[in-house]
Amino acid sequence: MAYKSFPSFFLTLLLITFSLMCNNINAVGARLLLETALPEIPKPELPKFELPPLLKPELPKVELPPLSKPELPEIPKPELPKAPELPEIPEPKLPKKLEVPEIPQPELPEFPEPELPELPEFPEIPKPELPNLPELPFSPHLPEIAKPTHSTSNP
Repeated sequence: MAYKSFPSFFLTLLLITFSLMCNNINAVGARLLLETALPEIPKPELPKFELPPLLKPELPKVELPPLSKPELPEIPKPELPKAPELPEIPEPKLPKKLEVPEIPQPELPEFPEPELPELPEFPEIPKPELPNLPELPFSPHLPEIAKPTHSTSNP
């Protein structure tokens, strides 16, 4: 049984296809313009244009009157009022060194040296003997591989 209505996605697919085709036509046209050879046109020779020399106008020298230094008005010095006289304070003197009476050192009684008790004699413990290990069989000598004569870092 067929669909009676036109599928909606088909219209969007058709629009995308036509837009891609239009871009391809522009690319082909641009390539054709780039590949076509243009005829060479001779360059026209222009005459050299020379400007007439410009006249320098002579200006009269301007003489300015000499400038005088500006005079500043004198500013009177302000008179400061005298500071009131302060009474003289005598310098403080440190008192003489106080005499501190010597305190006698306390005498400690002499104690007898303590006697340490003698330690009992400990019996000697024999050292344990380790059993002899069996000798391992001699391992066979591996053959040496020949070293390569060419470089192995670069192929």
